[in-house]
Amino acid sequence: MLIAGVLSVCAAVVMAARALWSLSRSVAPDSTQAVMRTVAPPQLAAAVMLAAGGAVAIAAPRDAALPVVAVCVGVCIVGAVGTVAVGSWQSARYALRREAAAAECGGACATCILGCR
Repeated sequence: MLIAGVLSVCAAVVMAARALWSLSRSVAPDSTQAVMRTVAPPQLAAAVMLAAGGAVAIAAPRDAALPVVAVCVGVCIVGAVGTVAVGSWQSARYALRREAAAAECGGACATCILGCR
C-alpha cells in the first residue's frame, strides 16, 4: 500500500513538472510546440488525480488498505490516463485544424488563418 501510494505521488510530481515545463516555454508557431502546450492542462489534472490516489493509499488504515488501494488508486490511474489521452487527442485535432486552415489560406498572415476557421 505504501509502495503504490509513493509510486502514485512520484508519478504525479513527474507529470506536474512536465506540464509546468511545457507551460513555461514561449509560444512558438510550430504546431508541435502548440500541441505540447495544450496538453499541459490535462497533464496537470492527471497529476492532481494521481496525487489524490497516492495520498489515499498512504493514509489508508491497514485493515482496509487493500480494497482502498485497489479501488481508489486504480480509479485515479485510469482517470489520469484517460484524461491525458483525451487531452492529447483534442490537442492533435486542434493542431490538424490549424495546419489545414494555414494551408487553405496559404499561410499569408495571422488574420487570414483566424478568418478561415
